[in-house]
Amino acid sequence: MNPTYKVIVLGDSNVGKTCVIHRFCQQVYNMFNTATILMDIYSKTINLSGGIEISLQIWDTVGQERFRSITTSYYRGAMGILLIYDVTNMQSFRRVPDWFECVRENAPSNVMVVLLGNKCDSSNRVIESDMGEKMAENFQVPFFEVSSKMDININEAFLTLGEQMHKHFRKTGQENITLSEETTENNNCQC
Repeated sequence: MNPTYKVIVLGDSNVGKTCVIHRFCQQVYNMFNTATILMDIYSKTINLSGGIEISLQIWDTVGQERFRSITTSYYRGAMGILLIYDVTNMQSFRRVPDWFECVRENAPSNVMVVLLGNKCDSSNRVIESDMGEKMAENFQVPFFEVSSKMDININEAFLTLGEQMHKHFRKTGQENITLSEETTENNNCQC
């Protein structure tokens, strides 16, 4: 049985969290996704370097502030986090430190984080690449600019997170973490 890693996708509303997940899991892009209500769970098996196969259990969370207290319980058992902002929305970028604070307060201390700037294909960009790189440097996490619409760096971001989690949790003997009953999958996109 493959090791399974719980991954939470975080960020403000409308940054494209669901679109990024659908592109990764199902290789589709739908710009008319409905708002996520509370959360959805997806799973996908991926191959890491060296032919190692792992399973990701991906939690798509809401970004609205009013649900912030509800989503704190979703951090339990998280091994990886993709934190997403929208390169066309300065407010979503300014809130990245708030999201990191929320991660620090609620997630396990050994959680792996990757920062993503979504919609990098847009001509309406207001956050340049170097701004995202500096933010990631400040928090000492990997950074990717991605586009779910054009399928830019989506797989690379998930693979980087998968490699980090596998390397770290294998060393600590936690790679086969048993996820609680509450993590029953809603959606299955084994690819």
